[in-house]
Amino acid sequence: MNSRLQHQSDVIEFSTLQSRCVYLPDRLMKMRYKYIKSCPESLNAALVKRGWRRFGLYYSRPDCHGCNACQSLRIDVQNFKPSRSQKRVARQKGIRWFIRKPTVTYEHLKLYEKYHRFMQRHRNWDYYAVDAESYYDLYVKGYGSFGTEIQYYYEGNLVGIDLIDYLDDGISANYFYYDPDFRHLSLGTYSLLKQIDFAKERELSWIYLGYYVRDCQSLSYKAHFKPHQILHNKPDADEAPIWS
Repeated sequence: MNSRLQHQSDVIEFSTLQSRCVYLPDRLMKMRYKYIKSCPESLNAALVKRGWRRFGLYYSRPDCHGCNACQSLRIDVQNFKPSRSQKRVARQKGIRWFIRKPTVTYEHLKLYEKYHRFMQRHRNWDYYAVDAESYYDLYVKGYGSFGTEIQYYYEGNLVGIDLIDYLDDGISANYFYYDPDFRHLSLGTYSLLKQIDFAKERELSWIYLGYYVRDCQSLSYKAHFKPHQILHNKPDADEAPIWS
């Protein structure tokens, strides 16, 4: 990654204090952040390839002393082989999707609230109330020329929102949330399979899935998409990422 490009993008860096890990509650976590007001496409891609995740204008990466449980994972698109259960999910009828730039509406907020209340009860997630302004800051700001929203509908209902970034070599899966009343549709799996389709259409090589944590139920599913690669270092701006 070109350090001059990073400097020109007006990057502000900071770290959090240690706190309870949201993935492994018996451990502590610490995060590094970069705030980038106007992030160019090339810098966004370079950061994702080095294990950073984008939410709005903020990029984050774990910086936990003595712990490497969070592993960045990417799916090998061209060699991906769906399992039998994934094939069944892909064959489902009646799901429609629409592609647009990220936005926030009452429907977004209602679905987001419903999903996170469900995950609070069933996965013990921490719950934080999100209004239109905070949602905009997290999921709409900073999409530039690369951010995209995919809306999923079933029987006339908005059932899923997938927020992704297009990179020069792949897709970064930023965040997905869905209506738990339709969880029998395996919408999380379905949306990832659609990402793989979109990447193939554009002849892209990778789906960057963010962090895989083996002992975290909410993240362990990512290992089921094969073949995949793991990022084996935490490279600085001028260091090459090592994926294998």
